[in-house]
Parts: sequence; C-alpha cells; structure tokens
Amino acid sequence: MKEFFALLKDGNKPSLLAACVNAFLGIIKGIAFFFTGNVAMFAEMMHSLGDAANQLFVYIGSALSKKAPTKQFPNGFGRLINLVCLGAVLIVGILSYETVKEGWHHFVSPATESNGMLIALGVLAVGIILELTVLHKAAKEVLHEVGVESAGFTSIVKSAKYLNRAKPATKLVWMEDLVATSGNVLAFSAILIAHFTGFYRLEGLVSMIIGFMMFYVVGRVFLDNARGVIGETDQEMLNHIAHLVMEEPNVKDIMRLEVIKEGEFLHVELVAEADPNLSLAYLDDVRDHLTHLILSQKGVTEVVILFDEDDGQLSWQHVGEKPE
Repeated sequence: MKEFFALLKDGNKPSLLAACVNAFLGIIKGIAFFFTGNVAMFAEMMHSLGDAANQLFVYIGSALSKKAPTKQFPNGFGRLINLVCLGAVLIVGILSYETVKEGWHHFVSPATESNGMLIALGVLAVGIILELTVLHKAAKEVLHEVGVESAGFTSIVKSAKYLNRAKPATKLVWMEDLVATSGNVLAFSAILIAHFTGFYRLEGLVSMIIGFMMFYVVGRVFLDNARGVIGETDQEMLNHIAHLVMEEPNVKDIMRLEVIKEGEFLHVELVAEADPNLSLAYLDDVRDHLTHLILSQKGVTEVVILFDEDDGQLSWQHVGEKPE
C-alpha cells in the first residue's frame, strides 16, 4: 500500500485535476437537473460524471504504469495505462448511450418549458469556465511533453497539432475536455434558444449531439489504446534514432530497429552492422556510447543493442527527412 501511494505522486496531474473538476461539475449539474428537469442539463451531468470516473481511472493507471520492472514482469508496466484507458472508455460508452437515449425521448415527446432557467445557465457558465481551464492545462501539458513552448490560451489551438505525440493520459484529458467544453456551450445555447423560441425539441437534439460527441471520444481512445496494448511503433522516434545511429562512424548499416511504445515510454531494440575487424572491446565501447545517446532521447527507458558483421550492402532505408 505504501508503494501504491508513492506511485500516485507520479500520476498524470492533468487527469487528477480533470477528475476533481468533473466530479464537482457532475454534482452541481445533478442538483440543477433535479430542480429544473432540463434534459440538456441531464446530458451534461452524465457527461461530467463519466469524465470524472474515466479520468480518475486514467490517473491511477498512469501512476501504476511507472512501477519498476520485476522478475515476473521484466518489460515493466508501461502498457497498463493503455489497459486502464480501454476499461475507462466502457464507462463513458454506457453514459453516452444513456445520454443519447434520454435526448431522443425528449426530442420525440418534448416536455413543457423547464423550470429554473437561470439556475441551469449559471451552472453551465461555471462549467464552461472550469472545463476551459482544465483544457488549457491539458494543452500546456501536451506542449510540455513534446518540448514546445506554450503560448497563453492559444496553447489550446497550438496543442492540437502535437496531440498524437502526447502521452495517452494527457491526450485523453485533452479530448474529453474539448468535448466537455463544447457540450457546455451547446447546452447553454439550447436552453436560451428554446426559452425564446419555444422549440423545446432542441434540448433533446443537443442532448443527442453531446452523447454522440462522447461516443466519438470513446472510439478514438479505444483505437489509440488498443494499438498501445498490442505494441505500436513510434515512427517519428524510429526515424530520429535511425539518423542518430547512422551518424555513428562505426555503424555501417542497420539490420533491424524497433521503437515500441510501452504506455508513456519507449523501448528500443537495435541490430547494427559493423566492421568485422573491430575488437569486441571496441564494439562494447561503441554500444555504450549508442546506449547512452539513445537513452538521452525523450521517453526512451530501455535500449537493447546487438552487432553483426557488415555484409557490404546497405539495406536500411530512411523514412522521411532528418528531424531537427
């Protein structure tokens, strides 16, 4: 138990912040729904509670994935974060279904005007501010993880470009809070428009739209983390490491290079060709140099390097331009 709490200190901080904010929002939206009976508020309550549970699981999973390798699990626990994300999206999937179903019922048989419009609008306004704050925090974390300088609130737009390079937990928070912020804005607009036009079906329509947006996040997160569980190649880092290795004068060619994502970490396996006249002691020094160089790259935690004699033919094909 002591080790568990120690690992929690290294959990993904944006996930924890998002979980706390969404739990708070889920509670106040639930209270607002109880007093107003507004179906758009119901959708947002389900959305916030689903995100809170999801992000709490992700926070715990991101912490446990940093557990050091053991004799029984020598490759470590990096992919645990992918497994946790897969389990967490099931919760969001169930809540997405309930949100769409409730919205459809309201769209087919719209109720009369909801009570407490100002209460609903006030709660949604708080939700927009808090969700936007969490989204900004997640965007800054995305930029930090890829080594790009943040730029105020434009960080949200800027981070979208680098989202695929972010850690699984950070990426999940970014996507969920973008949808959550959009959902709050949609619900806010639907309540106002329905009040002034009498088109109360709109609240049910918006509820379904929010549910479908949640389904979109479920699909994206499921596919991303399914690839992570299987073991996905980081193509960009593979190209980068290939260039570093080929710049070593004692390496004549690369027979095999694998850069596999293990959750938030990267494991590298390299088989390189070298001059057969070099001594084992000299090659050992070359291996130490390359190992240190590759381990210094962002996210790399394990390197395995083997040498084979040069066959005189260049077989490695570089993909893309040399990274900056």
